[in-house]
Amino acid sequence: MVKKAIIPIAGLGTRFLPLSKVLPKELFPLKNKPVIQYIVEEAMASGIKEIIFVTQPKRKLVLNYFTKKLKSKRILKARYRKHFLSELKNLEKISKKISFSQVFQKKPLGDGHALFLAKKLVGKEPFAALWADDVVESREPCLLQLIKVFEKYKRPIVALYPIPKEKFQFYGMVKVERISNRVYKIKKIIEKPSIDKAPSNLAIVGKYVFTPEIFDWFKKFNQKSGELITDEVLGKAIENGEEIYGYEFKGKWLECGNQLAYSKSNFYLCLKDKKLKKYLKSKI
Repeated sequence: MVKKAIIPIAGLGTRFLPLSKVLPKELFPLKNKPVIQYIVEEAMASGIKEIIFVTQPKRKLVLNYFTKKLKSKRILKARYRKHFLSELKNLEKISKKISFSQVFQKKPLGDGHALFLAKKLVGKEPFAALWADDVVESREPCLLQLIKVFEKYKRPIVALYPIPKEKFQFYGMVKVERISNRVYKIKKIIEKPSIDKAPSNLAIVGKYVFTPEIFDWFKKFNQKSGELITDEVLGKAIENGEEIYGYEFKGKWLECGNQLAYSKSNFYLCLKDKKLKKYLKSKI
C-alpha cells in the first residue's frame, strides 16, 4: 500500500507576486480553506499516513498551519463562533491522522530535485507525489483512483486529464496506448506542444504514484540545464524502455497555478455553495 506522499512547496510563487513575497501561495484561500488543505485532505482520504513537505529553509507557515494549536481553549470558545470551531476541529483531525515532516530545498532546481531530497524519508516504499497547484473535485479522491491502478500494474502512474486544444501549448501532453478503460501506457511525453504536434488531448496533472526506482531515474536522466524536472525525466525513462502508465481520472481539475486559473477555481467553488451563490449573484 502507498502510505507516504511528497508535496513540493518550495516554489517562489512568481505568478502571484507581490503577495507571494510574504505568504506562500499554497496558503491562499480557495473558497473557505487554503489550497494546500485540499491536497492534504485528498491524501488523507486516500490512505496516506505520512506527508513530507519539501520547502524553503526557514519557511514553516504551511507546517505550522497543520500542526500548531491555539494556546488557549478558553479564548477560543469566547472569541470564535461555532462554525469556526468546527473548522478548527477538522484541522486537528488531520494532524491526528497524518504525520508531517519537511526537508529543505535551498535552490530552485526543479520539482524532480525536490522529490529527490525526500529520498531518505521515503525509503524503499512506493509513494505519491502531489503538486500543490492541482486540486481535483471528485467523488472518489483522485489519488485513491491512482493508487488502485498502481496496485494492479505495480508501475509508476501519472494522472491525466483531457483539455481543449487551445490549452495544449501550456502543458505536458502524452502519446498513449490504451490498455483498458481510462488506463493507458504512456509512449511519449511532449512538453507544451503546438496543436498540430500534440499526440493526444491528454495533459499531465500534478499527481503521481511512483516506485523508488524514480530516484535512480533522476540520477540517470539528469538534465544538463541544471534543473531536474519530473516530466522530463519520465520522458527520458520511457525512451529508454521503462513502463509508465497514465490514468484519466474521474473528476474536475481545478487549477491554481496562476492568477487566472486560481480565480476561476475560486469562483467555481463559491458558486457551488448555495448561500455564496445567492449573495454573489445579487452583487454582480
